[in-house]
Amino acid sequence: MTKSNSTKKEVRNIIRLLNTDLDGEKYVINAIRKIKGIGFNMSKAIVEAAKIDPHKKLGELSEDELKKLEDVIKNPKNYGIPTYFLNRRKDPETGEDYHLIGEDVHIRMRRDIQKMIELGTYRGWRHKLGQPVRGQKTRSHFRSGRTVGVIRKKELAKRGGE
Repeated sequence: MTKSNSTKKEVRNIIRLLNTDLDGEKYVINAIRKIKGIGFNMSKAIVEAAKIDPHKKLGELSEDELKKLEDVIKNPKNYGIPTYFLNRRKDPETGEDYHLIGEDVHIRMRRDIQKMIELGTYRGWRHKLGQPVRGQKTRSHFRSGRTVGVIRKKELAKRGGE
């Protein structure tokens, strides 16, 4: 009985990686997708660049492998991951290509939207008014909040004639 216990590897249930709690029971390729900013293709590229078996459980990785995985996620260009996998290419401010992860994705997106609003672009106005930004029709959808399109006579009478 002691023989089977010694050969069995200990799997940690929760792994803390880049300020995110990840499930140690999942395969590495699926577990790192829970980090904001990492999708399916990026996770495949990261695992391949870190030279880790994608079908190994995240909880089975050693500390060295976890540090290597974290470094690949933070600096994907240093490990030969192509720029078309990065989520921030040709940044408007610096012109550089880099990959945002975690809360940086949300912060940068809010800053970009605020910049569009300040510049008074069409997209900025649509964001400001709470309207769809990418050219969708508004007659039958996006009705929550304010009325757009047809106003029925009964609804008009309820509102007092507007």
